[in-house]
Amino acid sequence: MGRRTIGAPKAMREIGPLEIESVDLEAQGVAHFEGKVVFVAGALAGERVDVEVTRERPSYIKSRAIRWHRRSSDRVEPPCAHYGVCGGCSMQHAGSDAQVAIKQRVLEDALWHIGQLRPQEVLVPIRGPSFAYRSRARLSVRWVDKKGGLILGFRERASSYVTPLRHCPVLQSKASLLLPALRDCMAGLDAARAIPQVELAAGDGDSAMVWVVRHLEPLSEVDRQRLANFADAQGVCIWLQPGGPATAAPMRAQDDKPLSYELSDFGLRMPFSPVDFTQVNFQINRALVRRAIGLLEIEAGDRVIDFFCGLGNFSLAIAQRAGEVVGIEGSATLVEQAMRNASALSMNERVSYKTENLFEMDAARLAGLGIFQRALIDPPREGAQALCEALASQSQAGQGPIRMVMVSCNPATLARDAAILVHQGRWQLSGAGMVNMFPQTAHVESIAVFDRLLV
Repeated sequence: MGRRTIGAPKAMREIGPLEIESVDLEAQGVAHFEGKVVFVAGALAGERVDVEVTRERPSYIKSRAIRWHRRSSDRVEPPCAHYGVCGGCSMQHAGSDAQVAIKQRVLEDALWHIGQLRPQEVLVPIRGPSFAYRSRARLSVRWVDKKGGLILGFRERASSYVTPLRHCPVLQSKASLLLPALRDCMAGLDAARAIPQVELAAGDGDSAMVWVVRHLEPLSEVDRQRLANFADAQGVCIWLQPGGPATAAPMRAQDDKPLSYELSDFGLRMPFSPVDFTQVNFQINRALVRRAIGLLEIEAGDRVIDFFCGLGNFSLAIAQRAGEVVGIEGSATLVEQAMRNASALSMNERVSYKTENLFEMDAARLAGLGIFQRALIDPPREGAQALCEALASQSQAGQGPIRMVMVSCNPATLARDAAILVHQGRWQLSGAGMVNMFPQTAHVESIAVFDRLLV
């Protein structure tokens, strides 16, 4: 028997040509070969390609496109030199119009295949700048001797390796320009090997920019001075995070500058902490809040409830039009921030907040919140299954809000929750559309409107 060579690289199998039929939720082309589904990174619908197999299982194949026999007219040259290796973006090979169309199809397919639903109206997509939009980002930091020292960037696709970034076209322009200096600063620290990540948190307009440095061992006074010199030279703030998010704090008093974003349609400027959850795309967020409140069709005197209210992104804007707003959120920290925001804006008489575990909501607890005419639901990726089951039960008794708007960051859980409302309750899906919160990525944000059937 011949001796097996341990660790010898396995040759990648090539197959093709394949006809790309569609694009999936992860921005992969979808084809079929010998009874298996083939997922093709970097391919667009309508293309004919040869692929290199990267993983093969009994029912599917993962691959990447290596040769094109026919290219889509939607294909463009990616503007970022790191594209294809960096895992931060997955759709730069598609034009902006194509990206929006792909995401809209992903949403509609999820609603149909998971929820057996079609919206009565397909809402016009919400879209904005394709680049230089991102105000929040978490960058990995690794010290790799074989690659010359410290590497700062996003993780590579399907890998724990880190792409060394010198620029990033999706980050706010100032943040992108700072990457080389930030990398050099991190590399010059004595504790460089004990820093696993840095996190960007920036406001809009003249608001501050904060870099939160996660460190696994205490920083020396020399390292603190090096960080302070970087912050002063670049006009940014440094926060240090020795443990979980709750441990993040300004390194110096002068680093505790306010972060905020504007909701100009409602005359609001919203303060937030670098570790608070906020949308990464302020321009799209403004359009999303405007669309959501318009779809609610609030009337004077309405009592409106904002589920998963966060720091008040929707509820404080709703309060400009409603008689009363109640915000419900599972995070006590976010509720405290929302209450501070309401107080700063002199809205305490119209807005109230409470902490409630919405993943354990049931009909009795929902009834205990009282009567409200409109509702907004903005859940995390897990969705709002328990809440929707309670709302469905309530509607069967002819009770509950008459209109709801749901904002979702996951088409699959939106489809599941919408199906609960429609098939278990007395609701109709009046409209749905995509929101391009994360251009150049496969992330699909969406908005849906529901009306309770009265007869």
